[in-house]
Amino acid sequence: MDSEPGAPRPKLVLASASPRRFALLQQVGIEPDELIPADIDETPKKNELPRSLATRLASQKARIAARITESRRDLAGAYFLAADTVVCIGRLILPKCELVDEASGCLTRLSGRAHRVYTSVCLIAPNGAERQKLVETRLRFKRLSGSEIDAYLASGEWRGKAGGYAIQGLAGAFPVKLIGSYTGVVGLPLYETMSLLAGEGYPVQAGWPGRA
Repeated sequence: MDSEPGAPRPKLVLASASPRRFALLQQVGIEPDELIPADIDETPKKNELPRSLATRLASQKARIAARITESRRDLAGAYFLAADTVVCIGRLILPKCELVDEASGCLTRLSGRAHRVYTSVCLIAPNGAERQKLVETRLRFKRLSGSEIDAYLASGEWRGKAGGYAIQGLAGAFPVKLIGSYTGVVGLPLYETMSLLAGEGYPVQAGWPGRA
């Protein structure tokens, strides 16, 4: 649903500091008005399933951003959008790597194997309604040689990435099969995100060329 002609566009807060999520929104003509990353403990709970972890963290991020801005009059009536991505092999949740040994271990595990990426998107609408969508993508990596792993580690692209890789970069050469959402693996599944926003009345096409 689009807003009436001439009506001010509602504000959109992206509860993330991720440049890739910001860029994905821009790709479909949506410019967040504010970036408010939520600093939360992303440690899985005991026996927590990967899909449950992604869902819980996305919801927490959106709620924290909404709470932080409660006193901001300029963001009254805003939408709050958050996402979380979890990479796993079976029930084993791979870390968001900050150390080279972590990334090396993840790439070694992923080499020649199938894995899953779960990305949960959470939207809090101006009326307080909270909506979520969980997207599952299945991938299989080629068998990575030691020199390929070393070269990727040297690039530094793995830093801060779930599973130790960023598919939108050099690691785009690794998957031999992908079933699901490519943008979900990058960090924000665009079809589901646009559906959530449109379903709650955000004018998703207002920023498209010719719509002004």
